[in-house]
Amino acid sequence: MTQRRYEYAPAATLPGLLQRGRGLGARMAEEDPAAAAELVYGCVRWDWRWESVDQRALYLARLVRDLALPVGPVVELLAGDEDTCERAGAVLVLLALDGSAQAREALRAHVGVGRYWAPVLEAMADRWPVEWWEDLAETAGERARRDPADRWGEPWTRWGWVRPGPVHGPPEAKPLARTGNAELLELLADPAESQERRTAALDVLDDRGPEPGVLPLVPSLGTADGRYVLWPLIGVLEKLGARAVPAAREWAAVTEPDWLRAQGQWVLAEYGAVEDVPVLVAELERHWVRRHWCGPRRQAKALARFGPAEAGDAVSLLRRFWLWTPHSYERAAYLEALAAIGPAGLGAVYTESLRDCEAAARLLAVGQAPDGPEVRERLAYLRDDPMEEAEVRAAAGERLAALTG
Repeated sequence: MTQRRYEYAPAATLPGLLQRGRGLGARMAEEDPAAAAELVYGCVRWDWRWESVDQRALYLARLVRDLALPVGPVVELLAGDEDTCERAGAVLVLLALDGSAQAREALRAHVGVGRYWAPVLEAMADRWPVEWWEDLAETAGERARRDPADRWGEPWTRWGWVRPGPVHGPPEAKPLARTGNAELLELLADPAESQERRTAALDVLDDRGPEPGVLPLVPSLGTADGRYVLWPLIGVLEKLGARAVPAAREWAAVTEPDWLRAQGQWVLAEYGAVEDVPVLVAELERHWVRRHWCGPRRQAKALARFGPAEAGDAVSLLRRFWLWTPHSYERAAYLEALAAIGPAGLGAVYTESLRDCEAAARLLAVGQAPDGPEVRERLAYLRDDPMEEAEVRAAAGERLAALTG
């Protein structure tokens, strides 16, 4: 079981910045490597990500390298639980790419003796040149025979160890597949029908074209405990698109159930008009008050469509989310929204974001950071860093070439 930490330090402190993967944290750490060392190792040891999609490996690998920290404490974490081992392994894979012989040999040795050898080997094969891991086939083969499992991708494909999947016949027809829309709507409107039957009815409607007749029924299409939406309804509403907006305005105004409010907000975020901006801003405020870090990017992206004249009231909220969110995956959306609604003062934000943990944020910064010696130096750093994502490296090279003529 991974060791997770949610007691985030304030975003203006070095621990808080490193936990969030902010560029300013990397810059501050570079000013005093000795003081930052244990914080960096702690971010590998414990999982500070809000969600698994949040990126940290490259951010932490750069800190270890750029602060000239010993690699040994990261190597030791390969002996931890599965999640700790995978986090340490991801950092070491990158450090090896940068030339760390210690990281490379530690990972190769782990394939022979480590408990969680298979995911570590897969991470190696994903980023390393083939010649760095191909000779481990015999060692991995012996371990795989003692630890059989279904495996996909590299290195298993190269070694011919991928097991063929089961042979499936044609998919079974859905129970209500031949039922007309009118009958399906009658079924959905019947409170005596089971949750399973109503879900099945929605599943069939989701396979068909837009069905406006479902809109009046939406408030009753939650699970029996009232906590969740019946999952096929999401696809049904997607097909309706802007036609669902009038009803969604009513759903977005309710306090309970939460799933109905969320569906209304989703429709308004995707298809709403100028008149819906106050509702979207209010929902963004609600997320802030409740510290709901997953999802506000939807409102941010929606507000960006309307520009400063209509959505200017959201600028302060968007800046707060960018500064404080631990969910780094959403940070680029706040930056994009600020660029569309309140771009004043974003130059420093873009410059910081050249060090952000998220590739999407770095890409935005590569294109928008104001020209100057510091930015050019960082662009060259990104262009030449063997650990960097290929897309970011290419973009940094193009921007630098354009700046230098």
